[in-house]
Amino acid sequence: MAEFASRHGPYAGQASFDYDGLHRWSIEQPDEFWKSIWEFGGVIGEPGDTVYEPGADMRTARFFPDATLNFAENLLRRSDQGEAIVALGEDGRCRRVSWQELNTETGAFCAWLDEVGLEAGDRVVAVLPNIAETVSVMLGTSALGGVFSSASPDFGEQSLLDRFAQIEPKILVACDGYQYDGKTVDIRERISAVVKQLPSVEQVVIVPYMDLGVPDGMLDWRELLEARRGRAVQFRSLPFDHPLYIMFTSGTTGKPKCIIHRAGGCLLQHLKEHRLMCGLRPDERVFYFTTCGWMMWNWLVSALASESTLMLYDGSPFYPDGNRMFDFVQDERAMFFGTSAKFIDSVNKAGLRPAETHPLPDLQTLASTGSPLVPESFDFVYEHIKQDVALISVSGGTDLLACFVGANPQGPVYRGEIQARALGMAVEIWNDSGERVVEERGELVCTQPFPTMPLGFWNDPDDARFEAAYFEKFPGIWCHGDFALETRHGGYLIMGRSDAVLNPGGVRIGTAEIYRQVEQFDEVLEAVAVGQEWEGDVRVVLFVVLRKGMALTDELMLDIKTRIRAGATPRHVPRVVVAVADIPRTRSGKIMELAVRDVIHGREVKNIEALANPEALDCFRDLDALAPPQTPKQVPKQVPSARGPGV
Repeated sequence: MAEFASRHGPYAGQASFDYDGLHRWSIEQPDEFWKSIWEFGGVIGEPGDTVYEPGADMRTARFFPDATLNFAENLLRRSDQGEAIVALGEDGRCRRVSWQELNTETGAFCAWLDEVGLEAGDRVVAVLPNIAETVSVMLGTSALGGVFSSASPDFGEQSLLDRFAQIEPKILVACDGYQYDGKTVDIRERISAVVKQLPSVEQVVIVPYMDLGVPDGMLDWRELLEARRGRAVQFRSLPFDHPLYIMFTSGTTGKPKCIIHRAGGCLLQHLKEHRLMCGLRPDERVFYFTTCGWMMWNWLVSALASESTLMLYDGSPFYPDGNRMFDFVQDERAMFFGTSAKFIDSVNKAGLRPAETHPLPDLQTLASTGSPLVPESFDFVYEHIKQDVALISVSGGTDLLACFVGANPQGPVYRGEIQARALGMAVEIWNDSGERVVEERGELVCTQPFPTMPLGFWNDPDDARFEAAYFEKFPGIWCHGDFALETRHGGYLIMGRSDAVLNPGGVRIGTAEIYRQVEQFDEVLEAVAVGQEWEGDVRVVLFVVLRKGMALTDELMLDIKTRIRAGATPRHVPRVVVAVADIPRTRSGKIMELAVRDVIHGREVKNIEALANPEALDCFRDLDALAPPQTPKQVPKQVPSARGPGV
């Protein structure tokens, strides 16, 4: 970031800069800022004469309205023998892909797509693990202007159909199987069943990842490439706003929404975040533990535009033990390691102390997202993972395929806080009256346009669903749906999703504030808090998953309530604490508070297929501890007989 600041903006030519001043310039002068990102990132393309064109509202403003570029061309800017990808499987197989090989593989797939008539705007979908072949599929698709969408191979049949049937893909690429937790899973029958219900699919390609064989009527990836080896990638010049990805919401309240993301916006945002926020440079190795069903995969792959080497991992992060990720980071000399807050907590709860076994000399940045990183996890990282690492907690999401708040490489790290607003993002916290607040909980909003604002939702012609999702609460202002707080020194705390906020006695409480206290107990592996409608109000109910062999004693229950009261407020204290065997999660690992809330109220969970472990919902049904009190049976009052007793 220092290099960027010395060349662009208010601190150009100066030896130092102030992050707040740089951020202020980035939102007050959006044309100058985003032009400087284009130049600093070395974007391949024609920027046109206009950088920023204001509109009547956030939706109609445009960035680089006359620009043309190709997303894949910007990621394939090298073709030498340096390593572009290092892909490790759970079984220990490691594939190393040079820039030249990545170009060759992409070129062959691109040539086949052209032969079968892929037009700009056609959809190509992938059901693939986090392997090098998935990158080639995406690059070949975007090179021709196709729209790419992916899902992890652990998605069930209905989950795949709920997503892909909406966008009517022309091409489907899938694996034959995958490995997880030491087991091989064959998905060929599932893929065949899905294809039969997708009439738009004209071609199916199978990547024989597990060498289980290719079903009849489907094409073998290896044979397809071999027949076209040596064909150069065709890069079609496309508008800045050309559709690149269709991303899906979790789908727990109905069918997943299909979010359309634009190529130019994704490229600029990711160049900004990788180069400025994360400090990525050519040949540095970047690893984010993710699957192809989480937006962090798309974010990670864009690091090729910074000429960094991608480290991909497919499989369980705890197989055969919890050191697997740290082995990979150390052996491959990763400079950047990204993961989830849940992973860091799980490493801690497993009793692992990586600092004693893995020096990680090359690791400069450890990033966390997916859920709030509690202060105690900050302590664990610096005490037991690496003392001299930049720990960055970031927050944004699938909706914008980027970060609203994240790292300030020049600023201090405060335990429990996200450091700052991302450059170019006019983020504020608003109360219900639409006023900016500091040191007060409220809604995270963005008050100015940004390049990765989605083009819209698929099959939402009047934009009704899109407007309702982001602009209904504060008309004309992007309301992200996060309950958050801005600290006095410009940091941010994410308290949880707004739709999961608890409301006892009319006071809004973020669930993250409760989890922070509960996760300090060694007896507790994880927890979920929801509000239960109770006697005309809402009471807080806390469910905990306990370590094997532990019991929820009265003493432990009292300790939990006492710590929550001391560490948060009396209103955060749950009225009821219940031990359960499991907690429902999405396939990207996020706790599904809304699903739990629906179950305890006897309501149907709209899309069980969106859950990675739907059987966990049974843990919350018909619990005696949550049953409303029985109304005493009315006994008629005995009236003495007028004739006197004994008559």
